[in-house]
Amino acid sequence: MKFFIDTANLDQIKEAQDLGVLDGVTTNPSLMAKEGITGAENILKHYVAICDAVEGDVSAEVIAVDFEGMVKEGEQLAALHPQIVVKIPMVKDGIKALKYFSDRKIKTNCTLIFSAGQALLAAKAGATYVSPFIGRLDDVSTDGIFLINEIREIYDNYAFETEILAASVRHTMHIINCAKIGADVMTGPLKAITGLLNHPLTDNGLKKFLDDYKKGN
Repeated sequence: MKFFIDTANLDQIKEAQDLGVLDGVTTNPSLMAKEGITGAENILKHYVAICDAVEGDVSAEVIAVDFEGMVKEGEQLAALHPQIVVKIPMVKDGIKALKYFSDRKIKTNCTLIFSAGQALLAAKAGATYVSPFIGRLDDVSTDGIFLINEIREIYDNYAFETEILAASVRHTMHIINCAKIGADVMTGPLKAITGLLNHPLTDNGLKKFLDDYKKGN
């Protein structure tokens, strides 16, 4: 499973990169605004800074929701850096844009996936990644992990190359459950990734080893 971090915060991105397990980054206009990054020019520059900080794919989202607008913005984003993946919303014109970019060997990430049918359409259109938002499904009493399982089964049935990128990951068990059922990628906050380090028995065991060492010296 690939680990992506979902943020626009360069310090958090670098911390995850230094940990040695980071495979890429996803971000969006909301995360940019959270870091105080506004204005088209500043956002584009920040995407490049993110690419320079990591090794791997960096999803950069279009703002347009019409085909022509998505193509124009997507080509501009793709030209920024070889690591850029153009993030396209799951709308009718988005499917057309996915096919357009796929035909031109430009990587894409179809975002805001909430059903297996949407994921099937995105794969048919040649999306590099699909992003089912499991946390948001959980928020409305729907099983986000079950959706990942459905998409995995469909993609395996027909050997689709589109990768399942589990998005809106909130905590460590989201990561574990996605890994168990075969999600290709997960993207979430730094705390969810570093949370995998934690176990009280590890802490207690280490403390015991260190205490015993001190007694003998």
